[in-house]
Amino acid sequence: MDQPVHKPRQRLSKGMYILPSLFTSANLAAGYYAILQIMQATATEYWHLDLAAKAIGFAFLFDGLDGRIARMTGTSSDFGRELDSLADVTAFGVAPAMLAWTWGFRMMPQVSLTEWHIKLAQLGAIASFLFLMAGASRLARFNITSNAQPSNPGRPGKKYFVGMPIPAGAGVIAAVVHFEGGEPIASWYMALTWLAMIAVVGYLMVSTWRFYSFKDIDFGSRRPFRLIIFIAALIAVIFAFSGPALFALALFYTFSGVFWRLQWMFRRKSTPPTPPYHEASQTS
Repeated sequence: MDQPVHKPRQRLSKGMYILPSLFTSANLAAGYYAILQIMQATATEYWHLDLAAKAIGFAFLFDGLDGRIARMTGTSSDFGRELDSLADVTAFGVAPAMLAWTWGFRMMPQVSLTEWHIKLAQLGAIASFLFLMAGASRLARFNITSNAQPSNPGRPGKKYFVGMPIPAGAGVIAAVVHFEGGEPIASWYMALTWLAMIAVVGYLMVSTWRFYSFKDIDFGSRRPFRLIIFIAALIAVIFAFSGPALFALALFYTFSGVFWRLQWMFRRKSTPPTPPYHEASQTS
């Protein structure tokens, strides 16, 4: 007698496809909440900017979980990837761009040179838009590239992103704002430093420099004791000292890509070039 064994599996498969989409929706909701908080911020109620930075941090967490769950459960789909990209543009593109401009330029106290203040705010708006454009371009390049190789490849077995991923770029913006508690920049020279930082992060996203992806970490191994202890300790440190800890992590990840790039450049200069084929054949 035949038994209907295929129907329960089909229902389970459909339910599993919903699970990563729920985390993607949470990512989008966090980005939308961050935008609302930025719009409510004023010079006296700047704590809204800190809430926006925290929301971007939660969006970063949700974005990492939806991809990890989709790969672990085998529920990746074209719809899920497109939805994830649209959510990333909102949470890691529009929201941090608005946060960077509002925190660093729009709420800066008026300086004696009013015209210079206006020009600085305009430059900040341009830099924030370029950050958004760089993040969207980074996502588009990632979606159309099947097997991207960075210009300075790493060791065999290691997996890297080509260019800083847009969640990490947004994380740098959010970490700096959260480190300051949302209190806006008060001096024009700090605003210039912030302007340069936004431009550098935008460039790193569209560059071909390599950044570690953490995709080779095996959460399904039988005895991941060290990994569990490390993650638990990291969560505890972030919970107790969220501002300094996230700020340090964001800077460390940013400078890691710069470090690998510089290391590759110096190694390339120290390695003698390979002689042409005809010269090698004549000397042999």
